[in-house]
Amino acid sequence: MAIIIRMPEVLAGASEAVLSNWLVTEGAEIAVGDVLAEIETEKATVEYQAEEAGIVAKMLIKPGDLADVGTPIAIFTAAGEGEAEIAQALADAGAASADTAAPASVEESAAASAPPAPSEPVAAPAVDTQAPPAPAGGRLFVSPLVRKMAREHGVDLTRITGTGPDGRIVRADFEAYVASGAPVAASSAAPATPVAHAAAGVLEIPHTGMRKAIARRLTESKSTVPHFYLSADCRVEKLLAARKDVNDAKGVKISVNDWVVKAVALALMDVPDANVIWGDSAMSKFDSADIAVAVATEGGLLTPVIRGVEKLSLIELNAAIADAASRARSGKIKQEEIEGGSFAVTNLGMYGTREFSAIINPPQSGILAVGAATAAPVVENGEVVAGMVMTVTLSADHRAVDGALAAQWLAAFQRHIENPLGMLI
Repeated sequence: MAIIIRMPEVLAGASEAVLSNWLVTEGAEIAVGDVLAEIETEKATVEYQAEEAGIVAKMLIKPGDLADVGTPIAIFTAAGEGEAEIAQALADAGAASADTAAPASVEESAAASAPPAPSEPVAAPAVDTQAPPAPAGGRLFVSPLVRKMAREHGVDLTRITGTGPDGRIVRADFEAYVASGAPVAASSAAPATPVAHAAAGVLEIPHTGMRKAIARRLTESKSTVPHFYLSADCRVEKLLAARKDVNDAKGVKISVNDWVVKAVALALMDVPDANVIWGDSAMSKFDSADIAVAVATEGGLLTPVIRGVEKLSLIELNAAIADAASRARSGKIKQEEIEGGSFAVTNLGMYGTREFSAIINPPQSGILAVGAATAAPVVENGEVVAGMVMTVTLSADHRAVDGALAAQWLAAFQRHIENPLGMLI
């Protein structure tokens, strides 16, 4: 029996998504778990894995198409099935045919939407000599997402050269055009803000969906989650020496941040009451340390979650973080990899930042902001000596973690980070 494959709800609460790219072809035999397509959300490009096995009989939407969650996007058949089974599956799904299942906005013809020809001659409009020539036949191939962005920002799409299939204008083309400071045109749907203000030297870059999502979540966090902050100065001479010895002996490049994430995990095991998140009706308590690690990408900050950190060696943890960071920056992170966890780590030490505080990423109940290790005078056995100090600041959700509990956790973290050999066992 033919099976309808539908646009998944890859982002909680999303009503629509963009199919960025098919990773299979018609006729391919698919097993459960095979990656079918890349689907664009506000935060990342997510790999969509097959939940059913079968043969890809028809693809119902094209790369770049925007579709509502639940819309048929493909049909799987079993061996020996053909057009009759496909037609029946489409009929059962309420679609007229495979040929009409794709959104109408995939290809829009200027001629199709033009008004009837006037009975009197009309003067031709002035032509902008700076604009590229119109597409042949007046047909403009644009992904629906880009068309929506163009309406919002008043961008004349005829000025953009598409690099997608058949010259389709895709999101990357649109963002590159706007970032270049190229001119925009007034839109009939909504007046556009000028991209550049010559007098002030200001360039306005339209918000991406990812940037809007980050802004919304952090605003909600700061306004609805009762933050409080605790700081500690950690001695890290032993840590820096142990890191050098391990890296020299193993031929690896374990970072200070890897040690920090490991110490966070061990502290959560030492103080399990801090390994919780707040819920409307109950607290959720975790038995493992699933820790989100902040990764800076071109579009904004992503926080892939590393699961079971307390069980990983430093070398395994280093590999897991490096892999997640690489895929986050290339837009290949999976949606489930940026969800969950009870705690997060953000490190600006590599930029020379000495101390800062961070905003909690709900539903997590804490985030540790890590500064740079710097030379500083410290008191040792009653004498002032030179030391290396790293300042960390814990932001905690007071609904889930009380002050005394947070202090216990921070003390446990400091104990592990100042005695790094224990993290090697």
